[in-house]
Amino acid sequence: MIESLNVQPVAVVRSAFKEKFGIPRQPGLANSIVSTIELLPEFSSADAVRGLEQCSHIWLVFVFSECVDKGWSPLVRPPRLGGNKKLGVFATRSPFRPNPVGLSPVKLEAVRIEGNKVSLDVRGADLLDGTPILDIKPYLPYSDVISDAEFSVADQIKKLDLPVVYSDAAQEICIQYTQHTGEKLDEQISEILSCDPRPAYKKNDPDRVYGVKLHDLDIRWKITDNQIYIESIAYLESSDQS
Repeated sequence: MIESLNVQPVAVVRSAFKEKFGIPRQPGLANSIVSTIELLPEFSSADAVRGLEQCSHIWLVFVFSECVDKGWSPLVRPPRLGGNKKLGVFATRSPFRPNPVGLSPVKLEAVRIEGNKVSLDVRGADLLDGTPILDIKPYLPYSDVISDAEFSVADQIKKLDLPVVYSDAAQEICIQYTQHTGEKLDEQISEILSCDPRPAYKKNDPDRVYGVKLHDLDIRWKITDNQIYIESIAYLESSDQS
């Protein structure tokens, strides 16, 4: 029996998500955001991705890099259950695992080969910028889709059905950013915040203002009973606005 394995990343993620807070808890919930998977030099070969362009979707095997040194517990409190009920770690997708490895299916938009640099543009990734990728596999529709699969704890996606309302200043920045970068910022904000990233125990405070870092922006917002309100959008101090 193999007691331990040495693995190394084959690629790294470049994404709009600059911190864990605000990232959708599952893939495919923010499909307006395109991330890039950059193969590391040792694996950056056109031969290594030959035929991958024929896939509409791929699997990404990754490391929860922010949780590597955080340890694990056999019981966790899934956010989906409001943090009030415990389940076994192997019955959840908690990042705090014996081996902090995750698996995400994403839509493959493009395979780009530029000299010795190989990268993949993907849509719908739920991955922090800088996340190490351990492996890339094709998604196989005939075997990876299980039509009669069930899991009563997470049988459907619950999103907030609330309008997104901007302050005048935030709306102006949103428009300018979209014009300058081509990113559909308003759509991205709506997708992310409709997933309600607030901790379960703080959802009864409609006056609390939260912040989420997206691209090179700091977005301040709050959620009331009747709207998602964007108070401000500002460039991060380290960003280049030129």
